[in-house]
Amino acid sequence: MVKPPLRTLYGRRRGKPLRLGRRAALDSLLPALQVNPADHGAGALDPRVLFQATAGGVRGVWLEIGFGAGEHLAAMARAYPDIGFIGCEPFINGVARLLVEIEQGGLDNIRIVVDDAGLLLDCLTAGSIGRSFLLFPDPWPKRRHNKRRFVGARNITAMARVLTDGALWRMATDHRDYCRWMLDHMTTAADFDWLARRPGDWRLRPEDWPPTRYEGKGIAAGRPPVFLSFKRRPRKQP
Repeated sequence: MVKPPLRTLYGRRRGKPLRLGRRAALDSLLPALQVNPADHGAGALDPRVLFQATAGGVRGVWLEIGFGAGEHLAAMARAYPDIGFIGCEPFINGVARLLVEIEQGGLDNIRIVVDDAGLLLDCLTAGSIGRSFLLFPDPWPKRRHNKRRFVGARNITAMARVLTDGALWRMATDHRDYCRWMLDHMTTAADFDWLARRPGDWRLRPEDWPPTRYEGKGIAAGRPPVFLSFKRRPRKQP
């Protein structure tokens, strides 16, 4: 088996000491919900098997990359109980907050990767993800750090492989330069179409797109968000 090139994870793993309740959630809930990409070969993981214990099963699997405090992910899991959600977040404080949401809301359709999302993309089967979210990722604003941005040729290719035909990849940012970067990369990507037809399509958050506290803080600080939706083009038939 040919292993994919090594990926480097940038950014913090931990922040302030966790509150007692969040530490307890990590200890009691995370072992049953955590997905370790290292346990799966390249392109071998059908994500639906992760939700076999979910009541009624799931009709599809969606992916959120860098879920932060987990507000959007938990809201989507509540709104779509028949969808399985995989959230990737290496920052353990955010993972702990999401686990509390899962426990309090009785959510059984979320699984968690506490690592680089790229590692998960490498092991997923092709065409296995029905929708993906990349919301307010770290913009790595210094020019010498731009290569650390998630939106780049390698991850775009990996996402195109795992998304089903017609699947949405939703992105949001309140960083003007990263918005231009996203559009430069995505509008030239052979496998995606930008769905915006008028300014309101990217200035206004869609009704089925739950807001987060981070978004609100950015607006209050004078950083209006941009909402971008891209559609996976149909694969060419052999």
